[in-house]
Amino acid sequence: MIATSIHLPNKRHLLLRMRFQLLGGLTFAILLPALIRMSVDQDVILYSNLQVTIIAAFIAHTTGYFFYKRIGNFPGVAAAGYILPTFALTYGLVFATIFFFRFDYSRFQAAASFIQSTLWYFGLSLATRRLDAHRLAIIPGGDVDRLESIPGVNWHRILSADTVVQHATGVVADLRADLSDEWERYIADRALSGTPVYHVKQISESLTGRVEIEHLSENTLGSLNPNQAYLKIKQAIDWAAALFVLVVFSPLLLFVAIAVKIESPGPALFKQKRMGYRGHPYEVYKFRTMKLSDTAVDEKEAAITKAGDTRITRLGQFLRKSRIDELPQAFNILRGEMSWIGPRPEALVLSKWYEAELPFYRYRHIVRPGITGWAQVNQGHVAAVDDVLEKLHYDFYYIKNFSPWLDVLIVFRTIRTMLTGFGAR
Repeated sequence: MIATSIHLPNKRHLLLRMRFQLLGGLTFAILLPALIRMSVDQDVILYSNLQVTIIAAFIAHTTGYFFYKRIGNFPGVAAAGYILPTFALTYGLVFATIFFFRFDYSRFQAAASFIQSTLWYFGLSLATRRLDAHRLAIIPGGDVDRLESIPGVNWHRILSADTVVQHATGVVADLRADLSDEWERYIADRALSGTPVYHVKQISESLTGRVEIEHLSENTLGSLNPNQAYLKIKQAIDWAAALFVLVVFSPLLLFVAIAVKIESPGPALFKQKRMGYRGHPYEVYKFRTMKLSDTAVDEKEAAITKAGDTRITRLGQFLRKSRIDELPQAFNILRGEMSWIGPRPEALVLSKWYEAELPFYRYRHIVRPGITGWAQVNQGHVAAVDDVLEKLHYDFYYIKNFSPWLDVLIVFRTIRTMLTGFGAR
């Protein structure tokens, strides 16, 4: 039998290679401004302030590049939108450190390096926009039909085991399906030839940002416990940031509390029992955004905020949209009950309801609940069981990919969410 071929685009383009991107960026953003200054004064390279600036800019640029690339690896990320905040963060931290230790540095060189770093990677993102699509071949059998509905990938379905796939990013198969001997030999041959072979769930997770796990027997999370070292580091950062917010923004918090009490009778703070870290209930604090009701309401119904909920006050709508109502939870963070980033804590009555309806729901309590999180910035506020199941898949993705890189991405997306009001009710 004559083998058929699927010809996909050739090897990775030069513009997509890390060596070209980083070395080109360092040349354009650091070496070029220095050469421009040397064209005016050749002795400028001997000045200590320029030498300090070049070293600092090298550190900031290199760190920013790897931050930017790591963030771009997460699903649904238009990486170009994170170039400016990423490099602003790394350059800001590096030069704030230099300023703190009173090192002399060249402001012209620092500013030029930052501006040209962002311009370089913006230009690269525009030039490579159509070059960076995944090229994946699908082996028929099992649960692979849904893959072709996922955008952003050049999908190529293989029709027979005699097909030769050239220049593919990888081959995707349902490795738990009952595949024929011919397809199993085909998969083995592809792996031996150096072509990556992915399980359908692995690819689906990396492209959608959701981990669909409903039973322990389906565990694809690796270790069930997230990185314990990062848990400790993150808790320290959370504590310091919460203390900073409470001290610096205390006038704002006091002003909001007074405004809440003036608009409608009742306490300024809303307190509610929620399910927390490792399944331990705790009391969460928020600014009250709803009118107090004298009529008896079902506890579960009262805990659910519906779209256009008439209980929400006019001030409450603003506080929810801007997320200012969440700031008192800094007290919960100081007490070790919460984090700034993590799965959203649910009311105790809702958590027990979801646990009864959704297998493995309790696993989301393996990390501290957060004020913002991966599910919130991707899906927004939900309450129905079917929607909560999808949110659970986002939570599992966060736990599986628990890292500072994902937390930084969530911070950037949360800022965008606060500006747009996405998901607020």
